[in-house]
Amino acid sequence: MTKKNRYSQIIEEIFFSHYKEGAHQISFERKEIERVANKLGIKLPKNLGDLIYSFRYRQELPESVREKAPQGESWIILPAGRSRYYFATTALAFITPNKGLVETRVPDSTPGVIEMYSLSDEQSLLAKVRYNRLIDIFSSITCYSLQSHLRTTVSELGQVETDEIYIGIDKRGAHFIFPIQAKGGKDTLNIVQIVQDFALCESKFPSLVCRPVAAQFMEENLIALFAFEKSESNIAISSEKHYRLTPPEDLTPEELTSYKKRPD
Repeated sequence: MTKKNRYSQIIEEIFFSHYKEGAHQISFERKEIERVANKLGIKLPKNLGDLIYSFRYRQELPESVREKAPQGESWIILPAGRSRYYFATTALAFITPNKGLVETRVPDSTPGVIEMYSLSDEQSLLAKVRYNRLIDIFSSITCYSLQSHLRTTVSELGQVETDEIYIGIDKRGAHFIFPIQAKGGKDTLNIVQIVQDFALCESKFPSLVCRPVAAQFMEENLIALFAFEKSESNIAISSEKHYRLTPPEDLTPEELTSYKKRPD
């Protein structure tokens, strides 16, 4: 039995043991994984948390679960405290770049030695975003990297982690917090990470303006950045830009002139 089938059977059983027609939230606890695995005669994964992580960030929930979401929405799994989670419906589950969006070519300022050993993972992506000041360019705010891989506890969610934190100052002197989520390779950005970033801002940086950003490698040196806004009812993408890191000598005067004519 493959890991995917094993995980799918367990999460499916947990979901339907609580589901009631028309529900939009379904709570459960991590200890239920062991109970359900024993019931189904399935060998438990060594790391119980990997089952939850897999469906939050790597793969879709089983089709039988997805079919129970309202039209135009999807189920996601959110933390609800220590070893507690809940399924919730949302109109935005996975965040994928719009391949039809125009690119902006930026002179590549990545140090040569970093480029030599660069991979296609999150650390490489974060380094390129940092050295090329892409958060500044994207937000039009002067930004400074505060900390990488901030892991902390938020009361209503439990442990949360963000890939990098930037502090920003705008022309008025207002201070901003930019939690950054980054995905390289084949991993996909998930709205769960953005929900956690908003909660992190509210808990740890309540006096700063919170502007979560997600970064995704589309291909080598082509980076998609997303900004988000939160309302009382949902979280939505407020902006998406694509930046291609380019050798400075490849940028022509005509291209630079054309950028001046673009709308903000």
